[in-house]
Amino acid sequence: MILVIDVGNTNITFGVYEGKKLVTTFRMMSKLPHTSDEYGMSIRQLLMFDGISKEQIEGTILASVVPNIMHSLVGGITRYLGTPPLIVGAGTKTGIRIITESPKEIGPDRIVDAVAAYEKYGGPVLVLDFGTATTYDYVTADGCFAAGITAPGIRISAKALWEDTAKLPVVEIKKPKSILAQETISSMQAGLVYGQIGQTEYIVNTVKKETGLPDMKVVATGGLGRIIADETDAIDIYDAALTMEGLRYIYEKNRR
Repeated sequence: MILVIDVGNTNITFGVYEGKKLVTTFRMMSKLPHTSDEYGMSIRQLLMFDGISKEQIEGTILASVVPNIMHSLVGGITRYLGTPPLIVGAGTKTGIRIITESPKEIGPDRIVDAVAAYEKYGGPVLVLDFGTATTYDYVTADGCFAAGITAPGIRISAKALWEDTAKLPVVEIKKPKSILAQETISSMQAGLVYGQIGQTEYIVNTVKKETGLPDMKVVATGGLGRIIADETDAIDIYDAALTMEGLRYIYEKNRR
């Protein structure tokens, strides 16, 4: 078994693979500070809850966009699981080539998603990740990471609404029955969800136009991606485990 770890701005997502099968996932909040012992013990206990012992974990791979927790997290994994993690970064074999102006500025999470989409669905492919930020990354037919677009995520937009206005409340992010809202909560939900759908369709269509690839495959992932994918034809495939799969692919490439 291998443990794959995606450290995002909101959550740390863990997945355990037995061969090519994802057997379990669990999450921790990434914004709460922890010591290496707290990380290590928590991970071991969560694994044990699923009947997995540390001896069954033969390797670990990690991609992170939160540098300030890396020392404690890596220390906890190394001490309590006995498997120093492979950290996705410069020098890691990924199978794709980054041809943007500043390759080192591309986040490891985006590289992982691009690897998974290209390996699973081929290229050219546009990879969407609806996370804290919403990202759109273009991978060419020959496996080059060629361009990326970054926009505020739905939760960032929602947070701005209720934190920067005096009277707007915290609301659940979901599609309302109609865009023709008649009260505050559904009005906010309509703006957030339909606004994201409109942004998605416009960016996808513009990327296809500028690349001259009208039939380019569009693959989406991320926690709120399902809501958007279900409401637009601009997204061909929604893959909830895309990041986990990308980490597994990269682990296999580097193990070989």
